[in-house]
Amino acid sequence: MTGSKKEKAILMFEGGIYYEGFYEGKIIESGGEAIFNTAMNGYQELITDPSYNGQLVIMTYPMIGNYGINDTDFESEKVWISGLVTKNYVQNFSHYAASKSLAEFINSYGYPVISGIDTRHITIILRDGGQSNAYIAPKEAGIGHIKNRLDALPKMEGLNLVSNVSTKNVYEKNVDFPDFRVTVIDYGVKFNTLRCLNNIKADVAVVPHNFSKQEILATEPDGILLSNGPGDPKTMVEEVETLKSLLGEKPVFGICLGHQLLSLALGFDTYKLKFGHHGINQPVKNLKTGKVEITSQNHGFCVNLLNDSVNYSNDTRLTHINLNDNTVEGIKNERLKAFSVQYHPESSPGPRDSRYLFSEFKELCLSGKREL
Repeated sequence: MTGSKKEKAILMFEGGIYYEGFYEGKIIESGGEAIFNTAMNGYQELITDPSYNGQLVIMTYPMIGNYGINDTDFESEKVWISGLVTKNYVQNFSHYAASKSLAEFINSYGYPVISGIDTRHITIILRDGGQSNAYIAPKEAGIGHIKNRLDALPKMEGLNLVSNVSTKNVYEKNVDFPDFRVTVIDYGVKFNTLRCLNNIKADVAVVPHNFSKQEILATEPDGILLSNGPGDPKTMVEEVETLKSLLGEKPVFGICLGHQLLSLALGFDTYKLKFGHHGINQPVKNLKTGKVEITSQNHGFCVNLLNDSVNYSNDTRLTHINLNDNTVEGIKNERLKAFSVQYHPESSPGPRDSRYLFSEFKELCLSGKREL
């Protein structure tokens, strides 16, 4: 509603607490798991990351929208968030490459943008009280209506969302004069993961999340990458069974949800974090080198390595930890040539401290080729 009086919006959380703000652009109702993101920029990459499917994103940085949306910085072909919550939304964006406003872009996919919300106060509530669903609706809809819609939302724990975001058909991203070939199992892969693989001279085949072992190996990979994605990893029983059957066949590299699924396939467990890690400034320690990497993260579930029933416990070791809360950020199984990290080494948005992992994956794949 640019140039006119803005419509009042209500953002309601479980337990009945709600905030009053304003719609930016179209008046749209929507709900999902409320998460706070601590990034100062990179919102275009964020909202097009399939890992955010089913989530209302609350930006802790106050000024959002100032550089608009351009035609190149996408991580998928559409918006995946359920809505965007800001404190100070900038309508009059300014950037030489911008083609449209942030709200216009998000609205075009049927999701709301609201402003005037004390997002840092909400962040404190979510950190202290834990994760919560939330719902956005016009104030005139009434508190009773909003509460009913909020109560009807499913919990993220126990929710399988990968079928929403995974490709339905195999496709390839190839390079001239490739050194090796990678098959990416698509649980919600980002474009930049494919770019990073191409940059290390890999031909890439992207396959659906529910491909069988035989279908995956038929793509003739030298290595298999398990992508990021949304939802609860414990719901993906068939995918985990497929990974179990693939372990030892080819080198495996898991990212985010892929890390969680690899861990389940190795016999470990996962659990829901109190409020998750969402942002581009998460400190992670590499236990081998002792170096600290600043990482890009978006996950609400975590791996638990303390499981007495683990099948491969003697071979799997912890490689990375989160320095904020000491949670698991990386594992490696030398015997099975499988490793994974909870964070996003492809970043976009975020720092590039962890890009070396793609080179390590390449070396693992090439060593496998040399053994044949």
